[in-house]
Amino acid sequence: MSARNYMLALLTQRQPGYSLAQPFYRDPDIFRLDLEQIWYREWLFAIPACELPKAGSYVTHKVGDYRVIIVRGADNVIRAFHNTCRHRGSIICKAAKGNAPKLVCPYHQWTYELDGKLLWARDMGPDFDASRHGLKPVHCRELAGLVYIYLADDAPDFDAFADLARPYLKVHDLENAKVAHQSSIIENGNWKLVWENNRECYHCSGNHPSLCRTYSDDPSLSGVSGDKPSPKLQAHFDRLEAAGYPSTFRMSENMQYRLARIPLQEGAESYTMDGKPAVSRFLGRVKDTSAGTLVKFHYPTTWNHFLADHSITFRVTPISPTETEVTTTWLVNKDAVEGVDYDLKRLTEVWEATNDEDRVVVEDNQQGINSPAYEPGPYSPGQEDGVISFIDWYCATMGKRLRPSLIAAE
Repeated sequence: MSARNYMLALLTQRQPGYSLAQPFYRDPDIFRLDLEQIWYREWLFAIPACELPKAGSYVTHKVGDYRVIIVRGADNVIRAFHNTCRHRGSIICKAAKGNAPKLVCPYHQWTYELDGKLLWARDMGPDFDASRHGLKPVHCRELAGLVYIYLADDAPDFDAFADLARPYLKVHDLENAKVAHQSSIIENGNWKLVWENNRECYHCSGNHPSLCRTYSDDPSLSGVSGDKPSPKLQAHFDRLEAAGYPSTFRMSENMQYRLARIPLQEGAESYTMDGKPAVSRFLGRVKDTSAGTLVKFHYPTTWNHFLADHSITFRVTPISPTETEVTTTWLVNKDAVEGVDYDLKRLTEVWEATNDEDRVVVEDNQQGINSPAYEPGPYSPGQEDGVISFIDWYCATMGKRLRPSLIAAE
């Protein structure tokens, strides 16, 4: 049976409200289909735009088989290109990030402008047409200081998401942010397990002592239920909306993305051990320290927290069937001075600890699933509605994309 038919059979057999069958979390053929049908065919969060502070600043990123350069041009526009020279295919930018006046292939020094145009190629003969050998572009969109890319040739609509998210994000003024700290960890678990763990706080009280000082494990706050919000939560939304801070729960029809500004624990103002702001020079226009956190996710790559004093982005990148990279970036006001306006340890310690705790639970989850004794178990409808939503989105997306390609069983 082909891998496509095998996955379709597993999708047909799955029991709604239950975790997925073992092959979804470890089979190499299914991982390849995940890359081809989701990661190469969805808009992916790449970086905060402030990672590219000036012309020539670039970041490289790898998703599956694709290597990408994201670069700020001389015209201040952020663009993305395949990190493959148009001569003989060598990688052009080998560093994770840097700054260069031009993009120069180290193999034979073919030289490209920051907008991808080929400027110079030595000894290519009189008939060589440089205009036909510019870098291949990758779809790239900047949304209120966040950069998204799309790897396949024909990109789907981005505007519906952007138009919904932009008002929520604009008040956080990410265009005037800088990176205070960034960390990447490898979790030895399938990318879907990383997301399943993220989409619930059922595990929080038993695993996240630092986070639970400020973040509530109340599923009515962290979940994705379409139920009417509690009077207390609705009053929180109404108060902040009246102050000019978009806050009301909004979720896409297909469950791929959600935004809501949720309160933190009583008296907490930021993700710190004492609950007080981590940065004295705030990032953005939210001046109400009781506003909590704007929580935003967009499958398959990112969840985010935007607070009054600082913002945090998280990026998920699949590495193998049982390895996932999670990159966390702490953003502060570009004029904030470390040691004066913020202490780096205090800013990062809650989520550094939480990320490592999540790594452990994801890896434990993967090891248990690897056992021949594993079978799918039921999700808690009250505590894990976010997990159910994610798995339903994943299965619906895969089913829709695989069925047109259905071929006879081999």
